Amino acid sequence: MKKMDIFLGLELGSTRIKAVAIDQTHSLASSGSYTWKSNLENGLWTYSLEEAWVGIKNAISAIEDRQAVAGIGVSAMMHGYLVFDSQWQLLTPFRTWQNTVTGEAAEKLTELFQFNIPQRWSVAHLYQAILNREEHVSRIAHITTLAGYVHYMLTGEHAVGVGEASGMFPIDPNTGDYDADMLTAFDTLTRQTSMPWKVGELLPRVLKAGENAGFLTEKGEKLLDGLLSVGIPFAPAEGDAGTGMVATNAIAARSGNISAGTSIFSMVVLEKPLAKHYSEIDIVTTPEGKPVAMVHCNNCTNDLNAWINVLEETAVLFGACPKKGELFEKLYRKSLEGDHDAGGLVVYNYISGESVTHFDEGRPMVIRCPESEFTLANFLRAQLYSTMATLRIGMDILSGENVAIDRLMGHGGLFKTPGVAQVYMAAACRVPITCMETAGEGGPYGMAVLAAYSVQRAQNETLDDYLQNRVFVSSSSVTLTPDEEIVEGFERYLTLFKNALVVEQAAINNI
Repeated sequence: MKKMDIFLGLELGSTRIKAVAIDQTHSLASSGSYTWKSNLENGLWTYSLEEAWVGIKNAISAIEDRQAVAGIGVSAMMHGYLVFDSQWQLLTPFRTWQNTVTGEAAEKLTELFQFNIPQRWSVAHLYQAILNREEHVSRIAHITTLAGYVHYMLTGEHAVGVGEASGMFPIDPNTGDYDADMLTAFDTLTRQTSMPWKVGELLPRVLKAGENAGFLTEKGEKLLDGLLSVGIPFAPAEGDAGTGMVATNAIAARSGNISAGTSIFSMVVLEKPLAKHYSEIDIVTTPEGKPVAMVHCNNCTNDLNAWINVLEETAVLFGACPKKGELFEKLYRKSLEGDHDAGGLVVYNYISGESVTHFDEGRPMVIRCPESEFTLANFLRAQLYSTMATLRIGMDILSGENVAIDRLMGHGGLFKTPGVAQVYMAAACRVPITCMETAGEGGPYGMAVLAAYSVQRAQNETLDDYLQNRVFVSSSSVTLTPDEEIVEGFERYLTLFKNALVVEQAAINNI
């Protein structure tokens, strides 16, 4: 390899499309990003695939030394519904993980498989479309995820990494492929609909970390306007859950991570299977195929970001023009001055539905009593507590199963301001939270590491060994343990949060 070789990770996140390049020592070399957002169209959350390509090119164009890229990988929001005909023509607009419209399908498949199928999963969307008798279903030839779609368009390979695949259809941990019995059960269930396909024929091929997943084709080069060269090898496409685990060195048993941005989810690598399936817990895999318990919450920072935008507008009225990063940091730090229980304020950040607390829709709300201490610091602390309250409800199920967790690694935008969300998360989860210097980079950095692993790994070198011995051997990190006073304050907040869920339901019913 040339001394200058770099590895590129692309990630299509909920609010940003980002490209991160790392060098051979896994240090950040350069990055670029593009801001986008989902749209509610005909009652469904979607993203424009045309805008996805604009964002990808915009992000890649900011990467320095693009001709030195020696490996690349694509990551994106997991789950959802992207279906194509035999000519790869899109049959219906992309349905994202945010949608909670597959309740009937998810319930029936969970009962059929005796395995939790969340509403977000691709197979739930597929079966719901069948139940809805949607016209396009009989013409489906391919089903994939956003990462899988971009990967196919650049390489011509209909394949995804096992972690990404595990959010589409259940994976058999013994084979590292789709569960054969469940594939058969699904086909038996849908036989009476006379579909001209079997589900296994639609799904992408499953690959493990380190396997080659194709090369940049001439068609792919043209899609990128020549920003990258033909022939670059690709790592298997992974979901943001898997790349987050890699970015935080959390793929070994008893380790876990929390990814916090537009959505928030925890991933805990299991030593043994759970005693039963839970609607609040997804069972997915690491990029190597190890079983993982995932608590996924649709809502995290969107409502908080909206409030900070309002506060920014207020500042502008008085002639101040704060930089966005500085504004977030100052307001986050202001929350540290608040009461440990946020002064009796309760915030629901539910912009969309939330499966952990069983809501199909959301209504963001701020609730306070007349005697509540309504200060800026308490308001901001309640907002930050709201980003992790629902996650904690799901994590309590794992505690009840006696799932051992030695450490949780935090990453994503919520953790960008040091010593704030990390403090609250340690109290909320009642375990130490570690943040690395790459905490704000998250998934794109993890995808770049997976690309490097595909090219640089030694024979028989596992991903866990590669991360321990090459990537994170000298990385700097900060670990914060739970503060007992904040733990007690968060518990009081959480009690109010749970008690007032009936108010959230009333708002959904009446507004």
